[in-house]
Amino acid sequence: MNNTTCPRISFDFTGRFLLPVYILVFIIGLVANGWGLKSLRHNWKKMGNVNVFVLNLGLTDVLYLLTLPFLMVYYFMKSKWIFGEVFCKITRLCFNVNLYGSIGFLTCISVYRYLAIVHPMRAMGRITLTHSVMISVIVWLLVSVQSLPDMFFPKAFRNNTEKCFDTTDNDHVEDYLKYTLGWTLTGFCIPFLITLGCYGHVAVVLWTLKSTDKVLKQRSLKLLLILILLFSVCYTPYHLFRNLNLLARVLTKQGICYKWYNGVYIARQISRVLVCLNSALNPLVYLHAHEDVTARLRQQLQQVRLSFHRLFVPDSGHVPVSQTEDQR
Repeated sequence: MNNTTCPRISFDFTGRFLLPVYILVFIIGLVANGWGLKSLRHNWKKMGNVNVFVLNLGLTDVLYLLTLPFLMVYYFMKSKWIFGEVFCKITRLCFNVNLYGSIGFLTCISVYRYLAIVHPMRAMGRITLTHSVMISVIVWLLVSVQSLPDMFFPKAFRNNTEKCFDTTDNDHVEDYLKYTLGWTLTGFCIPFLITLGCYGHVAVVLWTLKSTDKVLKQRSLKLLLILILLFSVCYTPYHLFRNLNLLARVLTKQGICYKWYNGVYIARQISRVLVCLNSALNPLVYLHAHEDVTARLRQQLQQVRLSFHRLFVPDSGHVPVSQTEDQR
């Protein structure tokens, strides 16, 4: 269909759909992150430098969860925002910081695990706590630089509409589409490719090392599956349908209409629900980021080297027992 009169999109779907989900995510998210941060505190020394990234991941979730009660009131009152335009923008900023902060810190965890598993001897001792803190500060700065321009776009809190849009009004939708396309590339696509590359290589290394024990393989591959779940279920649909919905709005403004607009809008709202779930799913990362996985792999690699040493060096059988034990 290509007419100058576009069909009406059912906006009532949003309030009915998002309110119960926000309530559920708020409850589960607080419980899961509270338990996850408690687990992090208990295993702080065991987890090593990666705990800095896990802690920041939890902080991004808590930051977003604290804004959910205001969004619950918003949709309970049938999309009527009563907290003012400034707080509307702050609420949307917290969502974006949570989203792209989560992606950023998950990427850092992925790179850290990659170095610790694929290059354990090179990484050991070179990645310090100071490095992890500095990298975390850089992630926060990058996320802020990406997210702050969103606050300068109108959120439709004008002319007594009392709305609080998560994008912008129709007058600025063309510019917002350009902004969000660049945002998607730098905030989602590049980190996703880095994470996929890291864990793809990790999976290959773990399965090619026959000496690696089953527990190590299972824990590392579980973390890989969790990250794939987060990116494929929570993050990918959101970015895809956000951009498609903005494109539909631009085309509608130009008088170009197609039947798929309403379907894209509904899919967009569903993707907003899915991306909210990341705050409840991120604590799963706490369980699979412990340092003992790396220590166990180092022990396995040392045993492999000792086996090769005994096999190819004639005098290896005369190595003193105490020296061999020290190497292990």
